[in-house]
Amino acid sequence: MTAFARSTKAGDKRDMRPKQPQEHRDIARFDNEPYETDREFVTALARGLELLRCFGLKERHLGLTELARRTGLPKGTVARLAGTLAKLGYLRYEEALGKYSLGTGVLSLGYAMLSNLDIRDLARPVMQELAEYAGCSVAIGVRDRLSMMYVEWVRSSAPITVMRSIGTRLPIATTSMGRAYLAAATDAERNAVLDQVRAQDETAWTRIESGIDEAIKDYATRGFCLSYGDWDADIASVGVPFTAPDGTQMAFNCGGPAFVLSRDKLENDIGPRLAGLVKRVEAAIGRR
Repeated sequence: MTAFARSTKAGDKRDMRPKQPQEHRDIARFDNEPYETDREFVTALARGLELLRCFGLKERHLGLTELARRTGLPKGTVARLAGTLAKLGYLRYEEALGKYSLGTGVLSLGYAMLSNLDIRDLARPVMQELAEYAGCSVAIGVRDRLSMMYVEWVRSSAPITVMRSIGTRLPIATTSMGRAYLAAATDAERNAVLDQVRAQDETAWTRIESGIDEAIKDYATRGFCLSYGDWDADIASVGVPFTAPDGTQMAFNCGGPAFVLSRDKLENDIGPRLAGLVKRVEAAIGRR
C-alpha cells in the first residue's frame, strides 16, 4: 500500500491509507574487490562515501552499529570514518540521540549539483501544467545505481495525490521512470544494470525482465513506458526518457493513484502528453 494525502480547504494533509516507506534504498555492503587492481581507486575515500549513502529520507539518524551493519565494515572503522566526516561537516553528531545525521557539507554538494540542472527551471512550468491536467504529479529523475532519484517534482492541487519530494528514490526496474531510462540506455549500460537487478532478486527476475522488455517495445512504438501496479499495486505511471545538453541521461514520469489513472487514460492520453512535454522541453533548450 502507498501513502496518499488529502488536501483540505484549510491546507492540511492527512493520510488516506497506511504508510509504507516510499523511498527505494539499494545500499549495498561495501565491496572493493572489483577495484583491487585499480590504482586510481582510493578505498578509504570510497568507504567514507558509502557511509554517506546510508542516510536517506527515511534514515535521517543512524548510529555506529546500524552504519556498520549497512556497510559491512568493522564498527571501529565506521567510527573513524564517521568522526572524520563530522569534522569536515559532512556528518553531524547528535549528542542526545547518540547518532549521526547528514551535515551541511552534503547540502552544499547537492545544491551545487541541482543548480547545474538548468532543465529544472525550463521544465517546471510545463510539468505543473500536466500535473494539473492529470490530477497527479510529474517528476524528473536521474539514475543512482539501481534507483531513479527525483531531482524535480511537482504535484497538482487535486484533493488526493501521491506524496513525494526531491531526493525520493524509486526502483529502476519496475517503475515507468526507471524503465524509460533503461529503454534509452546503451546496451552495455542496460545489460550491466539488469545483471545487478537479477542478482539482487532472482525469484522475481522473470516478471521483472518481462516488464522491462514490454516497456522497451512500448517506447519504440509509442514513445513512452508504462508501469501499472508493477512496483506498487496502488500506483500507475508513465515515463519518457530525456537527454540533457551535457549528455546527462534522465527520465520524466507522470503518475498517481491507480484509481485516478486508468490504463486506458495512461496509454491514450497521459502517455502522449508526457512525450509531448519532453519534446517541448527539448525544443526550449534548442532555442537557448
